[in-house]
Amino acid sequence: MQTFVRIVDEGSLTAAARELDSSLPAVVRSLAALEAHLGVRLLNRTTRRVSLTEEGRGYLDSCRQVLAAVESAEAALTDEAGEPSGRLTITAPVLFGQMYVAPAVTRFVRQYDKVRVSVMLADRVVDLLEEGIDVGIRIGQLDDSSLVAQPVNMVRRMVVASPGYLRRHDTPKHPKDLLQANCVRFSGGTTSGWTFHDSGRQFNVPVAGNLEFNHVAPAAEACAAGLGFGNFISYQVTPYIRQNRLKAVLENFEPPQRPISVVYPHARLLPARVRVFIDWIKQELKGLRV
Repeated sequence: MQTFVRIVDEGSLTAAARELDSSLPAVVRSLAALEAHLGVRLLNRTTRRVSLTEEGRGYLDSCRQVLAAVESAEAALTDEAGEPSGRLTITAPVLFGQMYVAPAVTRFVRQYDKVRVSVMLADRVVDLLEEGIDVGIRIGQLDDSSLVAQPVNMVRRMVVASPGYLRRHDTPKHPKDLLQANCVRFSGGTTSGWTFHDSGRQFNVPVAGNLEFNHVAPAAEACAAGLGFGNFISYQVTPYIRQNRLKAVLENFEPPQRPISVVYPHARLLPARVRVFIDWIKQELKGLRV
């Protein structure tokens, strides 16, 4: 099972052999023996990479649970719980990960140097079980009920503009005032409108402008340069607000706050390194002003 899971995680038999400190023939024999024992093919293999079969996909999840249970049982009888080791994989949104998660992980590795951490930053909903991720940081409401989610902080969806732009065009009193303003937008969205709330009622304002981006950072920079209003999650523009380069407007019409959550599978079967990291990142994120 360990060999099978490591092959999937590393993406090839050769890489798995290297990580297991074993030989390639030994890894091939171990996988072949497991498939023979089960009577099914778990992996489709080519000269360059491997891919899971349908049977292998279902078996992988069971293997992770069994191996986590074994590791947890062994940790209870050793000092491993006090000095975590092994591989830990984490995912987070790109900008939030760059700003907050990556620095926290760096501090974690400095203290627990026997843990080998891999961080994957992606602006998509990563399937933790499918991609072998131990811990994820999610922003917003969660749809996957198979995951354990622990909210640790909150963020806002806010409209901002530079002080200079507000001096030239006045501060909007109501979201409908944005209809006459230049708004910096994001390409690829499902709607051109921005969502607001008023007395529990949600409504949409169709904004327009002469500039759009597919990434947050240049959009925030354009707003700070005085090119118009922008609609961001609070952490995305916190540095600009602290530097007085951007100012929040229409705060009374903001949608409800959204949670930042630490998510992970298999709450009762967590290796020590995962448990320690979850406690670590929760404390790191709780104290943030985002």
